Amino acid sequence: MTQLRPPLRVGIVGLGVISRFYLAALDRSPDAELVAVCDRDASTFAGLPSRIERYGDHRRLLATADVDAVIVNVPNDAHFPVCHDALAAGRAVCVEKPLATCPQDALRLTRYAHERGVPLFTSFHRRYNAPVRALLDRLPKDVPVTSLTVRYKEMIEEHTGRDRWYLDPARCGGGCLADNGPNAFDLLRLFLGEDLRVHDVELRRDARGVDRAARIRLAAPTAGAQARVELDWAYPGECKTIEVRLADGRTDSADMLAGHPEFKGSLWHEYVGVLRDFVQLTTTGTLAEPAPDGLTVAELVATCYRTAQHDREETPA
Repeated sequence: MTQLRPPLRVGIVGLGVISRFYLAALDRSPDAELVAVCDRDASTFAGLPSRIERYGDHRRLLATADVDAVIVNVPNDAHFPVCHDALAAGRAVCVEKPLATCPQDALRLTRYAHERGVPLFTSFHRRYNAPVRALLDRLPKDVPVTSLTVRYKEMIEEHTGRDRWYLDPARCGGGCLADNGPNAFDLLRLFLGEDLRVHDVELRRDARGVDRAARIRLAAPTAGAQARVELDWAYPGECKTIEVRLADGRTDSADMLAGHPEFKGSLWHEYVGVLRDFVQLTTTGTLAEPAPDGLTVAELVATCYRTAQHDREETPA
C-alpha cells in the first residue's frame, strides 16, 4: 500500500507584491500547506485565515513556527541574510530571484545549503510559463538553435505596487538587469544549456543609478548559438517574448503573456509550477530536469555589470 505523505508545512517571509501568487499556489496545492507568514508590516496579514501564524521577525518564525520550508519573498538585498538564517535552522528554502545581489553571497548560500544538506531553490517563474514550455517541447531535437532572443519589457512603476525598493539600486542590486535579467538568463540556459558567455552589454541608467534598459549579447559556444537579451523598464505596456532561429532557417517564438489578458495574469500558473517543483525537490530530492541554478545566473548578472563598466571606461569621451 502506498503511504500518503503529509503536506509540506510552509512559511512565507515577506508579503510584498509577488506573495499573492505564492498564496494562491499554496491554496491550490494538495502537497503543501501554508502555516505561517512574516512581514514587518502587520497590515499585510489582512484577509489571511485565522489559523495562519503571524510574525514580524523571520528569526522568530524560524524559532517557533512548525514549518518544514520557507518561501523568501523579501527585497533583493535581504535575500542573503534571510536565506542563511533559514538554512541554519534546517528549513528548505525557495527564494525569489535573484538568489543574492552579488555572486559571492550566492556562492556562500549554495555552499552552505550543500554543507547542511538542505534544499535551496531559486524561483525563476518564467520557466514554468505555458507558452515557453510549449515552444521548448515543439522545437525539433535534431536541428540546432542558432540564435535566441529574450525580450522582457515593462513600465516598472506599474509592477512594483508599494514595493518601491525595486527603484533603489542598493536594495535591488541595480535595476532591470539585476531584477529581470535573472529570469531572462534562466530562459537562455533552459533552451541553450549552461555554457553562456557574455560578449557585450549596453546599459541606460537614470539619475539615481537605476539601469532602466539593457541590451546584452551572449553566446553558447557548446551549442554554437548566439543569444540576445533586451530589457526595458520604461516600456509603454508589456512585452515578454522569446524568439528562436534554427539552423535550417526556420523561426519560432513564444509570447509569455498570450492567453493572459489580466495584468500579471500569467503569473498565477507560473507560480503553481514554482511551488510544485520546490515541493518535489524538498520531499524527494530530485526533479525531472536540472534544478534552476541561482548561483550561475547571479554570476552572469555580475559579469554583465562588469562588462558594461569596462565598456564604458574603454569608450573615448
